[in-house]
Amino acid sequence: MEATGFVHKYPDNVDTDVIIPARYLNTPNAQELAAHCMEDIDPEFIHKVKPGDIIVGGANFGCGSSREHAPLAIKTVGVSCVIAASFARIFYRNSINIGLPILECPAASAAIQAGDKVKVDFDTGIITDETTGETFKAQPFPPFIQNIIKAGGLMKSIEK
Repeated sequence: MEATGFVHKYPDNVDTDVIIPARYLNTPNAQELAAHCMEDIDPEFIHKVKPGDIIVGGANFGCGSSREHAPLAIKTVGVSCVIAASFARIFYRNSINIGLPILECPAASAAIQAGDKVKVDFDTGIITDETTGETFKAQPFPPFIQNIIKAGGLMKSIEK
């Protein structure tokens, strides 16, 4: 499985309240959540993001409350992958549960810049910055977690 897209870059400690502000959590509609994705940290994100794009974050991406709404909004807006130096534990697990591919790679997080075109090979963990030619190695998920992500999340993988 692969993803290729342009990068939207964010700093350390991006919390779930800026990924999807709490004032929008009264809807179960994923499309409505996606319409407000990242608006408190990057009001133009929703107008710039294209299907397949990639978010690159710093350390502790997804910290804060334990809501699944944050990775769901990111996935629904069309982001194909989130790469970060590290993830908050609950965001990490919620991402797998809803089928959002994520990779931890501090070197890629530091080097990749906003607007770069990046290709990710989820089977090998190889991240290629096609803009600069640099490559990075993240630890790929084991096959059983890759299968959960490929199925679209934990519940969909159980249904299969």
